[in-house]
Amino acid sequence: MPSSSLQALLTRAGAALLRGRGAEAAQLLAPAFRSSTLTRDEELAVRSMMAEATLLQDDLDQAASALGRPPDTFRDTVPSRRLSTLWRLHGRLASARGDQSRAIGLLVRALKHAETAHDSTGIGLAHYELGQCYRQVGDLAILREHITKAASALHAAGDRRHLALVHSLSGVSLAQLGRNEEAMAALRQAERLAAMVQADDVLAIVCGNQANVTMLQHHYEQALALAERSVALHEAHGSGHGLAVALATLGQICVRLGDLGRAEEALHRALDVRSPIQFHETTGAVFDTLAQIHLIRGRYDTASDFLQRAGDAYGAYGRQTSRWYEWSVRVLGARLALRRSTLDEAVARADEIVQAGAPPFDALQATLIAVEALTAANRLEEAEQRLATAADALDPRIAPAAWGEYLRLRGAVQAKAGSAADAYHDLSQSAALLDLLGERYQAGLSHLALGRLVAETGARSVAERHLNRAIAIFSQLGAERDLEDTHAAQALLTSIGTGQYVISPADADDAIVRRIVDAAALPELLGRETAAALLEAAAADSSVVFVELAGGDVRVIASAGCEADAARTIARAASHGNAYGRGTVLVEPLGRDDEGPRFGLVASPRPIGHPVMRRLRMIAAVARQGFALCAARDRPTAVTDLAVDRSLEPLLPGFLSASAAMNRIMEQIQRMQGNDLNVLITGESGTGKELVARAIHVGSHRSAATFLPYNCTTTGRDLADSQLFGHKRGSFTGAVSDQPGLVRTAAGGTLFLDEIGDLPLDVQPKLLRFLEQQEIMPIGETKPQKVDVRVLAATNADLEQRVAEGKFREDLYYRLSVIRILVPPLRERREEIPHLSTYFLREASERLGKPDIHLSSESLDAFSQYWWPGNVRQLKNEIQRAVALSAPGGIVEPSHLSPEISNNRLPSMSQPAPARMSRSAPDLASAVEQVERDMIQTALDRAGGNISETARLLGLTRRGLYLKLRRLGLDSRPELDTH
Repeated sequence: MPSSSLQALLTRAGAALLRGRGAEAAQLLAPAFRSSTLTRDEELAVRSMMAEATLLQDDLDQAASALGRPPDTFRDTVPSRRLSTLWRLHGRLASARGDQSRAIGLLVRALKHAETAHDSTGIGLAHYELGQCYRQVGDLAILREHITKAASALHAAGDRRHLALVHSLSGVSLAQLGRNEEAMAALRQAERLAAMVQADDVLAIVCGNQANVTMLQHHYEQALALAERSVALHEAHGSGHGLAVALATLGQICVRLGDLGRAEEALHRALDVRSPIQFHETTGAVFDTLAQIHLIRGRYDTASDFLQRAGDAYGAYGRQTSRWYEWSVRVLGARLALRRSTLDEAVARADEIVQAGAPPFDALQATLIAVEALTAANRLEEAEQRLATAADALDPRIAPAAWGEYLRLRGAVQAKAGSAADAYHDLSQSAALLDLLGERYQAGLSHLALGRLVAETGARSVAERHLNRAIAIFSQLGAERDLEDTHAAQALLTSIGTGQYVISPADADDAIVRRIVDAAALPELLGRETAAALLEAAAADSSVVFVELAGGDVRVIASAGCEADAARTIARAASHGNAYGRGTVLVEPLGRDDEGPRFGLVASPRPIGHPVMRRLRMIAAVARQGFALCAARDRPTAVTDLAVDRSLEPLLPGFLSASAAMNRIMEQIQRMQGNDLNVLITGESGTGKELVARAIHVGSHRSAATFLPYNCTTTGRDLADSQLFGHKRGSFTGAVSDQPGLVRTAAGGTLFLDEIGDLPLDVQPKLLRFLEQQEIMPIGETKPQKVDVRVLAATNADLEQRVAEGKFREDLYYRLSVIRILVPPLRERREEIPHLSTYFLREASERLGKPDIHLSSESLDAFSQYWWPGNVRQLKNEIQRAVALSAPGGIVEPSHLSPEISNNRLPSMSQPAPARMSRSAPDLASAVEQVERDMIQTALDRAGGNISETARLLGLTRRGLYLKLRRLGLDSRPELDTH
């Protein structure tokens, strides 16, 4: 096959793989795969792409056949870039078969070869696959490290398909850490990237992950729509394993929604899918959910059977997987013992889970199971102790459903202890919260417990309402045992009650206050409980909590005693001052929402007397404090773990952070978000100081306004004054019109003063006054003018030296440098050179219309070994020059580079520098630092300690040499001559 024809074929197959069309790619590659005329490198390229194509089709055997022998059995020499691809595919195959330990070893080899070849795409893919492996073994910390590095490399390479997968994996890991909002943000970015490249297989995975996160957030209808979309995409794409996972997710969501019939149908469809990839994991999850369904229905033997099958499936998947599957099975086993009324066994199983070091959520579930078993066994003191343990581990905002279950169990303990009022309060709030969350089965249990408690007092109407609600839920779910219990509770309504108050009139106000205070844990629950409390206190027709919007409309937060449409009508009428028929409307302020003032109203058919009015105002005052507490709690707080929190997206295009030094700078920038402090950015020429300034601006609240750069070296004193602060017409010769100046032009935004060290001394006092007072005095004006502008400044000069020489005002220096950011030279962050090279190559190729140009490994070696006195700017210009001189589809060899780079010489001295360490040296940074130290010491000795002469010998600026002396601890040498 001619090489040109093969290249065109590989390009078409690559485009199909980019969109996840494995079958199409395999069909395109088949003729070349069978060809006997390929060179060794062409053969390996075709084999690699064929393995990718068959892996997309879940065909592990065909993928293994396409790959052939592992690379360590090759006798011929294979380029590092190709070896990286082969090792990565072998690792991916091992991971798909469940052997994560072997997969990690193979992927580490792939990563090393990719780093040797300076291949950003290979580096990114190896890190991504390693992240997938560590997700399977449950090590989220290492997973986050790998996907952060993968994102940097793939951004440089412009690989949107795999960037989407990285963001999706990031979302999964964040959800496992309980950070659901951040998880959804990552998944939305994954969805955008997948849509850009029309990768429907990736989009299907992302939708499935979004469905899981929204399910964790209790947004079940939204989760259902996402799961259905994921299933449809997988069906259209033909991914067996992906379809099984999507169907398993759909089944879980249907269980939460109470549609157990549809859940069973989806789960059995998942079992019918045949795919060898990680199928034991998926099968175990399906059996696990089927066990939950039969547990709800009261068919305990069937539930036990499915639970055993789930454990067997997880066990077949191997012990190298995470234990989170095991915990789910063990928790269900304890719950099954509880439902069978083998109470001692339930407590023992729950205690084993906690003592074995289960994850926090599973340990909490086990503790709650123990509480319920101990309460049923009348071991109330032990139950109260476990409740206290659960309370310490429970955050209602993170696990609201568990909080609802906790409240029901606490109410049950209090009911048995004779505290009916406390029990009523907890059970009522539990039912309200679980109804709000859509947790149908758990809500049914709370309504049953509340109805039974009230029925014992003879409060027939209230008991009937809750028991009927429980019957409706259990009938729909087919929960046979719970339905029998509810009918037994209804029998209590035929007998005469105790006649005791559930809540005595004397305790009513305290109970209402406590109920609202507890509800402040969740804003949505607080709205519901406030509306319910207002309705009960006034014995009114209806109550509404609403927000008055700017346009005169209203937004209903919660209501009681009426439907949603009626609540909106009543609230709108009250907002406009209209009467409530012949009745009375009382409106009380409840603080302020983000969209406007918040109110609570009560609509009563009769006049509201003074005692009731006093109670309503007391409730409103407590609710007002509760809403204020919710607002304070939800206010954004400072990020505490930036290594995990920071976005995988670059702050700006081209702002790559693949080194520890640039990661620290990015963390500094993110810490500054939300403030307007002055920032001084220092560093050698060409290091990217303006890019840092733009990143600070983009991350600030001024990002929508102007970013205006100004180079202070471009004009003299008179023009600098006029350009910065403006002038009035006629204020000097040539001032033919009013000019606002740069400061006023940048109003509301950011003014970036580059090379601030060269600002004329006469202009510096005016800049200082502006920084201190935020006001300017344009030339020719007689009154100062206030201007709101943030100032960022940058310099490659030694400002401290300029202050000492009287060339820069000391007070201005301190005013500018409230925060200092030092951008290190490129030679101190050499690990970024491959990624920067890839990014600049892609950028130049697109701009100059020269596709498929590549950098040879030898050229990247030369880049990694060069001194780069011009830093990132020099690297960018060098790559642009090479692309301009190359033909489309060509390879940039060292001969195409500038002589000083292709000759690969560090600044030379009369005495040779220590021999350069090989690329395989374990500590390159230490070796480079030692070379710098030796060369600088040699130059200082030759120059007799004179800084200017030493800088000339080394080819550095004085500022660059000063920075190195300080970093290396050589600035304290007594013989240094700074003249």
